[in-house]
Amino acid sequence: MTATPTATRGGIFGKLYTQVCIAIILGVIAGHFFPAFGVALRPLGDGFIRLIRMLLAPIICGTIVIGIARMDSLKEVGRIGLKALVYFEVVSTLALAIGLVVVNLLRPGAGMNVNPSELDASSIASYTATAATQEKEGVADFLLKLIPTSVVDAFARNDMLQIILFSVLLGIAMARFRAQTEPLLKVVDSLLQALFAVVGMIMRLAPLAALGAMAFTVGKYGFGVLASLGQLMIAVYLTCLLFIGGVLGLIARATGVSLWKFIRYIKEEIVIVFATVSTEAVLPRMMTKLENAGCARPVVGLVLPAGYTFNPDGTAIYLTMGAIFIAQATNTPLTLGDQLFVLGVLMLTSKGSAGVAGAGFVTLAATLASLHKIPVAGLVLLLGVDRFINEARAVTNLIGNGIATLAIARWDKALDVHRMNEVLNGGGKRTEVS
Repeated sequence: MTATPTATRGGIFGKLYTQVCIAIILGVIAGHFFPAFGVALRPLGDGFIRLIRMLLAPIICGTIVIGIARMDSLKEVGRIGLKALVYFEVVSTLALAIGLVVVNLLRPGAGMNVNPSELDASSIASYTATAATQEKEGVADFLLKLIPTSVVDAFARNDMLQIILFSVLLGIAMARFRAQTEPLLKVVDSLLQALFAVVGMIMRLAPLAALGAMAFTVGKYGFGVLASLGQLMIAVYLTCLLFIGGVLGLIARATGVSLWKFIRYIKEEIVIVFATVSTEAVLPRMMTKLENAGCARPVVGLVLPAGYTFNPDGTAIYLTMGAIFIAQATNTPLTLGDQLFVLGVLMLTSKGSAGVAGAGFVTLAATLASLHKIPVAGLVLLLGVDRFINEARAVTNLIGNGIATLAIARWDKALDVHRMNEVLNGGGKRTEVS
């Protein structure tokens, strides 16, 4: 991938993260004082995410194909994939468990005394309908859905798991016939450079996207909704900080990475994700930055996109806390066995969460529907703060998958530690999409 040095013109106000931070503040002000106008700005955020999403499929496909096709041995593919799946399962389960412990300690829903029969479930009808469809699907149905009916269909629907499957198979096939496919690989590599250049152009719109997204959120939901459900929000934010500083901090230290320096390195991506509530919005930039920090391209191409589905750490925290919060608010008694059962179900259902805002809400609806104990109608209680909680879990997902990629690269001896330290310490020639 070709990248250009970070622009320094314009001083601090010329930096993207500064512009996005200013846009977030302006968005909050606009949404609070002019709510109707704030709601009307929603297309700015939605349009930005759609611009990025239109490029994800070819970028992910091209990165995986080139990474696999240029590996020294196809055994590397299976080895990296296995290590990634083991890591994802262990860490996301830790996130679920930490969420379960904290929500029981803080008990944010206790004392609300909500009667489930009095809740208006019409506002969550779309979520429960989607959840009901997912509940009927068995393991065989899930595995069959990994196989696209056609490659064009997978790309048209932006189905990342199907795209990853096709890309892995194509990369393996091209690796077997390396000499014959080398000209095609050069074409794909050139196409990737052009796509990342397009991403650089789109990212200039990030401040407008942040302005629109925050103005809409505050204008539609306001600050009043935070008062009644503020305890849950505080609990989720504190748990995400605990997970990042504790679990991810220990993993980073074991990998030889300074967590704080890594967070500082991806600060622009963090503020964009916080504003747009979508980790997909920065996927191309994260891939470029991780490669620049010394991660081998095959590891980045396989681990980071897969992590968006199989390693949603922030979403995992929210799922356990949300489920138990509803039980507490509706005075639904849960034994330790019941809560462990919830944890076990979420270990499976949480893997269906993608990087788009709202996916976690559908997953939670599907989980509650399968339990037949915690009232699904209780999801109404979360609607008002779901968007605000999304910000914390999206940022946690982003940092978690970045650390996961570095850790697996180090585990697989595919991380240039000297290069990583040089970049994270601010030395060397930083490269990123700009």
